[in-house]
Amino acid sequence: MPVGWRIPWNGAGVSLLLWMFSLNFVCANCEKSTSALTVIESSEPSDDDGEAHVDSEEDPEDMKVFQPTDQWQTVRPGYAVPAGSHVRLNLQTGLREVKLGEEAPLRYWRDGQRQGMVNTESPSFTAQELKKALKQFKEGAEPSKKDKEKEEEELRAKFRPMEELKRDMEQLDLLVETDFQIMSRLISKFNSSSSTQEEKVSALLDLEYLVHQVDNGQDLVSMGGLRLVIDALNSTDLRLQESAAFVLGSAVSSNPHVQVEAVEGGALQQLLTLLATERPMGVKKKLLFAIGSLLRHFPFAQSHFLKMGGVQVLGDIFRASGGGPLRVRVITLLYDMIVEKELISQAGLDPIPDASHQERLRQYAQISLLPLLAEQGWCSLVPEMLASPEHDWREKALRALLAMMPNCRPQYQQNQALTHSLSTLQEQYQELALSEQGLGEEEGYFGEILSLLNAVLLKVR
Repeated sequence: MPVGWRIPWNGAGVSLLLWMFSLNFVCANCEKSTSALTVIESSEPSDDDGEAHVDSEEDPEDMKVFQPTDQWQTVRPGYAVPAGSHVRLNLQTGLREVKLGEEAPLRYWRDGQRQGMVNTESPSFTAQELKKALKQFKEGAEPSKKDKEKEEEELRAKFRPMEELKRDMEQLDLLVETDFQIMSRLISKFNSSSSTQEEKVSALLDLEYLVHQVDNGQDLVSMGGLRLVIDALNSTDLRLQESAAFVLGSAVSSNPHVQVEAVEGGALQQLLTLLATERPMGVKKKLLFAIGSLLRHFPFAQSHFLKMGGVQVLGDIFRASGGGPLRVRVITLLYDMIVEKELISQAGLDPIPDASHQERLRQYAQISLLPLLAEQGWCSLVPEMLASPEHDWREKALRALLAMMPNCRPQYQQNQALTHSLSTLQEQYQELALSEQGLGEEEGYFGEILSLLNAVLLKVR
């Protein structure tokens, strides 16, 4: 109450004094109350389009940002409250209280005196974070100078300079040999007196690989190698005989020029002489190979073969005991010679017959192989192969029977054992052919043999 005021002690003065005392009593009770009115402020994040936000640069004099927790804390004056926090005003103390919001967890950052907050549920980054990430991206995209030098060193280690390669090639003095040069070297090695038997055999085997080609076979003749090979047939070493026959057969195969040189050089006579004498199985196989290569498609050699008693030599080999594999080779050779003459004699074999064709016809006409086979007992020798358990041997025997039918048919018709054997085989191959058809093979191997059997039986019965 101001000094100098005097309240009159009348009815009005007493009423005024009582009103002022009541007001002070009410205010005192309010100050001593344990409860307080609370106001909660919630700052909702603005709805945006989901794009990343970058906190803008703030002045160093800006207010400090208070870092709330999940508990209510008093905010001192001078601190800013992060967006998204729960704020309330305590009316008892008159101060603000804050805690983390429940909707979105927050992440705080500090850079010296500067600090900020990032909502981890939204793609928000600070300017410093973006600068740092961009720097790292550039450093990763652009290799350092040290990495470039390391990569260049690795490339140099993998590849050599062209000048260095040229220098090494000159030092090696590489020389690529032609087939002719290789054959010359092999022939010299074979003909050298200082070469061992093993070295000569090795040279012949290497030579055999090359003379399959027509040009190389003719080069063998021009350089004198064919003469050396034929002479090697007379060697006392069986390995040289076998290897020489192998080279000779490969050189004359489908090569008329070399065939002529071989026959004129006495190769056919030498081969038949060796074949007629006792020799190991391996040597005889190579001798038969050379004789067959020399006779096929060469009527001049076939004519000499018949005159030299070649059919008789083949008959002796066929009759020899234990000559199973050789029998197949002999029958195959005779069959090829018979069919070859028939094919060349057919009209229209060559679209435009010329002088050479007429000469071949004349030469084949002078060969009387079928009568000679019938005369020397081959009509009864060939059916013996039907008793073999090998299907391939039976097939070749049936083909030979059909080829020899013009001269051997009377003997076949009188041979009851042959007819019985053919009938038994017919029943057997009918079952085999049916089993093939059951597997979806209409024209199988056994069906082909069955056709041959039917053709032979048709002519024999």
